[in-house]
Amino acid sequence: MNFQIRKYLDSDLKEVHSIFNHFALESFAVYCETELDKDRIRRMMDQAKVALVIEENKIVVGFGFISEFKPYQNFNRTGVLTYFILPEFTGKGIGSKLLTELFSLGKKKGITNYLAHISSKNKQSLSFHEKLGFKRVGRFKDVGTKFGQSIDVVWVQKILD
Repeated sequence: MNFQIRKYLDSDLKEVHSIFNHFALESFAVYCETELDKDRIRRMMDQAKVALVIEENKIVVGFGFISEFKPYQNFNRTGVLTYFILPEFTGKGIGSKLLTELFSLGKKKGITNYLAHISSKNKQSLSFHEKLGFKRVGRFKDVGTKFGQSIDVVWVQKILD
């Protein structure tokens, strides 16, 4: 496996858009059930404090970013994590490396407190976060539906030294 983690570029938008929409249509990893347009994805990536992509042989196979938790200066040390890796590339340690890189670049921006919100139906993501030391800190019950099923949203947190 020959992968590289690097900063997101505008030229990555098409592949990031495709990955996001794959998860929207095929899994519980994204809350929406329909595709988002490229402008919405572009805004998400442009507003991120840190945005990275994972390449395998020059093809983007995943991405991740840190967004702000609240738009107030006194919350600047807290970031919300979002990342997606195509299914055929999971279970190979890439997600852990992506998270390590996000933490490293986030630290340079003063971010030491990390949050993620995960669909209760996304068992793989919940397990991944627990394995990496995230703690469950909250759960909003029955806040949405996807594929005709009720979903809860689970919040996890990791505070770095």
